[in-house]
Amino acid sequence: MAILRFRIYWEDDDSVYRDIAVKHTQSFLDLHNTILKCFEFDNKHKATFYRSNDQWQRGREISLEKYDKNYKAAPLLMKETLIGSEVKSQNTKFIYEYYFTRNWHFMVQLINLDKAENKKLTYPSCIRTEGIAPSQYGTKGLVDSRLAEMEEKYDLQPSAFSDGFSKEGGDDDEVNDAEEETTPDENSEEF
Repeated sequence: MAILRFRIYWEDDDSVYRDIAVKHTQSFLDLHNTILKCFEFDNKHKATFYRSNDQWQRGREISLEKYDKNYKAAPLLMKETLIGSEVKSQNTKFIYEYYFTRNWHFMVQLINLDKAENKKLTYPSCIRTEGIAPSQYGTKGLVDSRLAEMEEKYDLQPSAFSDGFSKEGGDDDEVNDAEEETTPDENSEEF
């Protein structure tokens, strides 16, 4: 059985991505649900995949459901479409669009193909996480642990700064050093 590893990049920041391992016999609905789980999004909105090429142009749609819009070709449905049926080469790419009014876009790229499955994993599975996931509904949705992680990563601790300078190596240290040097030295000559 083939195990496909996809890297899912957030369109706005390619340093934020998730690697997902999925069996070739699983559906796009399985991949859709795993992407949402990995990026901590809810499952309340419309979604679709598009076949893509190296220039990230949209091809045929693989949709959660048939939406009320004009299609050039009827979309494939996620629950009926096996991932293995759409993987044509080792350079396979898809665009994943979620929550159409907010325009969440993710680039999905096949990065590895394994013939043996890992018995320790339940597929599909998020096997690598890089970067802080964007908040689906803005910063108001950040919970304390994620906000603390972001503050730590980007050194946003407000207590570490005073008057625009850090406590270590700032101008305050130079003033204190200059005061200590004003005491007369026994060997120094005064003019």
